[in-house]
Amino acid sequence: MKNKIYKVTLLVVTATVMQSCFVAKDYKRPELKTENLYRNEVVSSDTASLANVSWDKLFTDPLLQEYINKGLKNNLDIRIAMQNLAAAKSTMLQGKAGYFPTLSASTDWTHNKISKNSQSGSFLSDLNTDQYQLYGSLSWEADIWGKIRSNKRAANAAFLQTGAANQAIKTELIAGIATTYYQLLSVDAQIKVAEKTLINRNQSVETIIALKKAGNVTEVGVKQTEAQKYATEIIIADLKNSAIVLENTMSALLGEASGKIERSTFESQNMQPAITLGVPANLLRNRPDVIAAEYNLITNFEMTNVAKSGFYPTLKVTATGGLQSIDLKEWFSANSLFANVITGLTQPLLNQRQVRTKYEVAQANQEKAYLQFEKSLLTAGKEVSNALAQYNNETYKITVREKQAAALTKASSFSDELLNYGLANYLEVLTAKDAALDAELSLVDNKFQQYKAIIQLYKALGGGWQ
Repeated sequence: MKNKIYKVTLLVVTATVMQSCFVAKDYKRPELKTENLYRNEVVSSDTASLANVSWDKLFTDPLLQEYINKGLKNNLDIRIAMQNLAAAKSTMLQGKAGYFPTLSASTDWTHNKISKNSQSGSFLSDLNTDQYQLYGSLSWEADIWGKIRSNKRAANAAFLQTGAANQAIKTELIAGIATTYYQLLSVDAQIKVAEKTLINRNQSVETIIALKKAGNVTEVGVKQTEAQKYATEIIIADLKNSAIVLENTMSALLGEASGKIERSTFESQNMQPAITLGVPANLLRNRPDVIAAEYNLITNFEMTNVAKSGFYPTLKVTATGGLQSIDLKEWFSANSLFANVITGLTQPLLNQRQVRTKYEVAQANQEKAYLQFEKSLLTAGKEVSNALAQYNNETYKITVREKQAAALTKASSFSDELLNYGLANYLEVLTAKDAALDAELSLVDNKFQQYKAIIQLYKALGGGWQ
């Protein structure tokens, strides 16, 4: 017995000494260039970022807050992501159990009948035998090269990657609900502008008919003015249809059947947060997709460790023990006890290049994961730059568009007066009124585009999931 213990101890010590030949490497974040990641004239050194603002502080409309909370509970994409997270958690827990041995218990009855005409049967008087067994099996692998540890780390990184992907879906959902809500409000505001314009167009038709009777304009002027009124009616119809489509979109985001969406007014909104970008390095901890990409890199890094350990020997201990008897009455006696232990090192020699292939594939996957990580960071920087440029452009356009709309509204009003005095023709009046309507509708859209740019910038910086 002492000799057996000595042999097992010798194997374990040998494996421990061999461990110094190769130990699984620890992950270190690669150096990525984050300077000048934003296309901004002023390089920021302030770590404060719009992404650090919680969504309920950015979106202050009570109805919108209610819809976002409902979406986070009921949205089907969110619910699917939660199931993915639950599955990833189970896989992670399995990875943590890699250090423990496997243990199983079995019981069986074996009945053998030997042919009388066989070589064995001719010498045996009793050709029927029964054997009863109750036994347990244990198997354990020593983590000599860090393979089990790397598997555990890979499973944990995969779980965290799934969590980050879940956060990315959450951010996308919040941005989608907010954008759809503000677009609904802007369409409502455009409908109000168009309906107000339609009232004026109806009055213009009455005016042009009176001028025709007075001989100041022709029938062509009357029909052109009526056509302008019909065009306004078509604009209203299209806007109302857009509102229905947006309500259906919002219902889907909320995980509900299509229906009416209660909302406030566009005029009551005032979303003007402080636009702070923070340093680009913040994207590494704020952007869920960038976070997920790094966890994907960690997973593949650890799987490369696992693949490399395949070049080295494996130390396994297998033990089986229990009760074995050919007589059911003697099954549980001390003489029925049996046990065997097998331990040893297994070194792969020739296996059709499988170990090397797995290692080379793991290396390629790790490099691919690194490139995807780098690409995600560049994409994040581009999205921040685009959203910031869009916000600045729409903010500027609003100031110009307000002046344009005011000027064209006055021009439209003046043209009506000039037409009554015969100092302008009906074409000038129609042109002025069309331009005034377009400017007012565009002004509403510019304000919506500004809000949309703020939402896109918030999402691009990694806000919304905290």
